[in-house]
Amino acid sequence: MNMEARGWSPVIHREIGEPLPPMPGSDTAPGVIALDGASPPDSRQIEAILGNSRREWIALVPGRRNPEELLTGSVADCLFAHHPLPPDPDSLDTLLRHAAGLSALRQKTAAKESDEDIPQDTDESEMVGTTPAMMKLFGQIRKTARVDAPVLIHGESGTGKELAAHAIHERSPRAEGPFIAVNCGALPTELIQSELFGHEKGAFTGAIERHEGRIEAASGGTLLLDEIGDLPLNLQANLLRFLQSGVIQRVGSSHDVSVDVRILAATNVDIADAVAAGDFREDLFHRLNVLQLEIPPLRERPDDIEVLARFFFDRFQTESAPSLSGISRNALHVMRHYDWPGNVRELINRMRRGMVMAEGRLLQPEDLGLERRGHWRRARSLEEVRENAEREAIHAALIRNRQCVTEAAQELDVSRMTLYRLMDRYGLRDTSEA
Repeated sequence: MNMEARGWSPVIHREIGEPLPPMPGSDTAPGVIALDGASPPDSRQIEAILGNSRREWIALVPGRRNPEELLTGSVADCLFAHHPLPPDPDSLDTLLRHAAGLSALRQKTAAKESDEDIPQDTDESEMVGTTPAMMKLFGQIRKTARVDAPVLIHGESGTGKELAAHAIHERSPRAEGPFIAVNCGALPTELIQSELFGHEKGAFTGAIERHEGRIEAASGGTLLLDEIGDLPLNLQANLLRFLQSGVIQRVGSSHDVSVDVRILAATNVDIADAVAAGDFREDLFHRLNVLQLEIPPLRERPDDIEVLARFFFDRFQTESAPSLSGISRNALHVMRHYDWPGNVRELINRMRRGMVMAEGRLLQPEDLGLERRGHWRRARSLEEVRENAEREAIHAALIRNRQCVTEAAQELDVSRMTLYRLMDRYGLRDTSEA
C-alpha cells in the first residue's frame, strides 16, 4: 500500500523491542505499527514505545491471528484501532483520517490548557466531530457566517445548537460585537417582552429605571433566540415587526430605537408543524428560515462517539480520580452501542461523572452508568442497512477517485447528478471550498 500517495507517512515497526525510527512531519500525526504475530507483545515494552507519544497508533495484525490474542490489556489501550494484514487501503485510510482528527483535537486542547491567557473553564462542550455529517455541518457554518441573513438551527436537545450559533458569530464580520443568547422557553410569559425589547422607567410596577432589552444589548453583534417555538404568539408579531423594520419600542415608550443585530433562532421542534397547527406565525417562520442548519443527533454519527469520549477524557483529566489513566475498550464498545437520547450533553455529563467516581485504572461501563441502561440502539431495519451500504460504497468510491465526482459516478454506474443528490443525502458533499 502506497501510504505516501495518500498523504500519510506512517511508521512501520515490526520488532517490538527496537527503537522507533523518526516520523517525518508533525509529532502528532497518526502512526501504524505492524505486529508480527509470533507471540503477544510485551505490554511494558509497547507502553514504553507508544504510551509516551502524542500520536494515535493503529496496529496491523496478521489476518490469521485473533486480534484479542495480541492486543490485550494495556497494549490495546495504547492503540487507537487495529486493522488486519494485508491492509485494505480505503479502510486503513479512513482509520488514519479519524486518528488524525483526534490528534488534532487533543493538540488543540493541550494548547488551550497551556495558554495562560485562556481560563481553565473554557467551554467544555465545543463542537467536535470527524464524520462526514459533521464535516458538512462545519462547512455550512463557515458559509452562513459570511452573510448577515437570519439562520434557523434545528436539532434535538443536547446536540449543540447554541454552540453552532456561537461558531457562526465567531466567524462572522460581527465577531467583535456581543453574542447574546435568550432561551424563549425559560422566561416567564409576563417578562418576555420586557426582556427582549426593554422598558422605560415607570412602565409597570417595579420598573424603577430604564432597562435595555436583549435585542438592544446585542446591537452590533448577534442575538440567538433559543427555543423560538416557545415564543408566545402575541410577541411573535413584535419580533416580526423588528425583523422587517430594524427598530424596536421599549415597553412604556412610543419612540423607535434602531438596532443593528443579526438574528439566529434555534429549536428542537419542527416549526413547519407548529405553523400548520396554528402555534407559530407563518410570516415569522419565513423571515427566520432564510438559512437553515440541521445538527445531527449523536446516534446518527457513531464514529464520533470514541473521538468525543477521548477528547473529553483529556479535557477533564485534571479533575479525575488519581489512578485513572484511560478508557477501557469495553466502555468504548458500550458507548458506541448506546442510543444517547441526551446527545453530546449526556456524553459530557457521563464522562465527567464517571471520571470523578472511577476507582480502577481504566474507565468502565459501570462508571458511566451504562451497564444496565436502556436506550440501546435497536436492530437496524433492512432499509437502514441498505442506506448504510450505499453510503459506504459512495464514500469509498470518492476516496478511490480522490473526490472526483465524475470518475466516482462512472465507477458506480450512475449519473453525476444522481451522485450529487446521494452525496447530499448522506452528508458526503465535499466542503473543502467552504
